[in-house]
Amino acid sequence: MHGPWEVLIQTSACPKGGNTEGPYSLTFLYMGLSKPSRLFPKFQATAFLNDQAFFHYNSDSRKAEPLGPWRQIKGMEDWEKESQLQKAREEIFLVTLKDIMDYYKDREGSHTFQGMFGCEIQNNRSSGAFWRYAYDGKDFIEFNKEIPAWVPLDPAAKKTKQKWEAEKVYVQRAKAYLEEECPRMLRRYLNYSKTHLDRQDPPSVSVTGYLVPGKNKTLKCLAYDFYPQGIGLRWIRTGMKQESGSRVDVLPSGNGTYQSWVVAEVPLQDRGPHFCLVEHSGLAQSLTVPWEEKQKTRAKGSLESQPQQSPFLPDMKELNSRNHRQFHQQEPKEAVQTQGDLETEDLNTWS
Repeated sequence: MHGPWEVLIQTSACPKGGNTEGPYSLTFLYMGLSKPSRLFPKFQATAFLNDQAFFHYNSDSRKAEPLGPWRQIKGMEDWEKESQLQKAREEIFLVTLKDIMDYYKDREGSHTFQGMFGCEIQNNRSSGAFWRYAYDGKDFIEFNKEIPAWVPLDPAAKKTKQKWEAEKVYVQRAKAYLEEECPRMLRRYLNYSKTHLDRQDPPSVSVTGYLVPGKNKTLKCLAYDFYPQGIGLRWIRTGMKQESGSRVDVLPSGNGTYQSWVVAEVPLQDRGPHFCLVEHSGLAQSLTVPWEEKQKTRAKGSLESQPQQSPFLPDMKELNSRNHRQFHQQEPKEAVQTQGDLETEDLNTWS
């Protein structure tokens, strides 16, 4: 009879990859629902290399399917075998959710159980690992590999700990997974993915001005199609940092790249000059994009070809789906910058 985590952590032996720098990470995100819907299945799992989703599984399809550029890669993983492993993990995961609901005597309620586990390597050496769970958005239990033991963070988790530590070998296998198996898998995946993960896609930049009746002038600097996600964006005027303005979080664009923007409000009589300063690892040096007031003509077309600035994260299954052409690309690309005219807009016409 399998222990509660024996199936969850079983993996095949993986050859070591070549030299790495990094850091690189392998992360699995699991989610189980007591009341699934058409849009959200009872169970789903997504695996990430760094911040890039590379395969997805759910209880509806019951198939582990590669995503984005990994669809084009042969030999990286036996997807049929991975599907069988995820089915076994699904069963264990949902049994745990049921146990928690039984503990709280709430079998009919709507509840969520989430798990996250994985590892990190840098310079070809293990540099970190984690394994934790949450129930209804609150910390539930986590694994401490130094003890080693499961540490309950919720009253119901004490029962879970007893079940998962029923035999000492279960704890040792969890520790071995984090310290040995997971890093070995990550090295193997890097043999197929390092070029893609190490790429440096510089941002394209669009600068636009807006007038809202009765308000100050608003300047918007949009950076898009960049990777990796770290970026610096700010408005400056005559070499000084713009005091007013706000920056949104970096958001995935749905094609394996990212987008972000920063806005600044300036008095109507202030004609600048104003500059958007962009800093990104894909740029040889900081990029300064000017905005100068022109005629008050409509320039809506200057942004129509740009990505939608949705405040919501894209579906994980679609993350990287249109990115396969860049997988083996190594030649650097030049940053693109555009400048829009001053545009008069109603309050509800842009985000």
